[in-house]
Amino acid sequence: MKIFVYKTYLKKSFFLFIIKYKNIAKEAAYYPGIDFQTSISIGTIYSIHYYEYRTDFTFSGETHDFWEFVYADKGETIITSDQTEFRLKAGELYFHKPNEFHAVRSDGQIAPNLIVISFDLSVSNKSDLQLSSEKQLFALSDRILRIDQTERRLLALIIQEAKQSFDCRLDDPYLAAMPLKQTMPLGSGQLIRLYLEEFLLHLLRHFEHAQSIGLDKKPASYKLKNTEEILDLITNYLKKHIHEQITLEQICHDNLIGRTQLQKLMKEQFNTGAINYFHQLKIETAKQQIRSGRLNFTQISAGLGYQSFQYFSRQFKNLTGMTPTEYSSSIKALAENSFPE
Repeated sequence: MKIFVYKTYLKKSFFLFIIKYKNIAKEAAYYPGIDFQTSISIGTIYSIHYYEYRTDFTFSGETHDFWEFVYADKGETIITSDQTEFRLKAGELYFHKPNEFHAVRSDGQIAPNLIVISFDLSVSNKSDLQLSSEKQLFALSDRILRIDQTERRLLALIIQEAKQSFDCRLDDPYLAAMPLKQTMPLGSGQLIRLYLEEFLLHLLRHFEHAQSIGLDKKPASYKLKNTEEILDLITNYLKKHIHEQITLEQICHDNLIGRTQLQKLMKEQFNTGAINYFHQLKIETAKQQIRSGRLNFTQISAGLGYQSFQYFSRQFKNLTGMTPTEYSSSIKALAENSFPE
């Protein structure tokens, strides 16, 4: 009898435990979330351009009510900000404020490559956040900024995504609007916005750091990270030897870097190997010289260390999709505002 009562008690206790456990399980666990503050929020993006100008290009200027920055990727250019005209060199960037008159022209000597992006800040919460963001961007204006390797990588990612998103060329300065493709890679537009926000945040951090150590005239001129220093050393070495043919072993020997480390860094930063990147630099230099109009194709080919014009022409087409002649015709049509649809 006692055993029976004990078993009944155990069953009842177990049954009550199960009911209690189920009731506890039904109660949602509470975890306090983290609400991070948004420092910069991009609203509308109006244009993303990558220009390859000739030495005689001139844009007479305009005014609009949103932000725009100009980055000199290669060469040099003359920009106008309101009534002030100054030279923008490779690696330098300048912000044009809303409603500020601005113009750009080549200097007649060097054919520049420029990245121009225009945007405004989000107006979904026109509050202290937006006013603070505007104030921070105004702090970056009226000064020439020199950007670092990380920021150059972010700009490259923006251009890469833009090429997949817009149903137009990025080098036509006469476009009034940039239509989107009907089909784009998943999240392409969102990535452009995120990359641009990250780019601006990097610049603002550099500005704060530069102010703290008294370098506020050039916010990004502080000491680079070790990896960035190595990459700058390598890219400067390649540019210095642009008129030669060099090997991977020579690059490693002259820069005291191992082959594996070099290829790893180049792959991470430029998504290609050192020699392929060197070929890209040669073709970019060739494009710049074609736009300057001072040398013929044979002279350009020989000056860049190519043993035959035929090999130079094949490599040019492999990297640009056009022969040197087709590229020259395209640039001429662009300058004459007779660009084909």
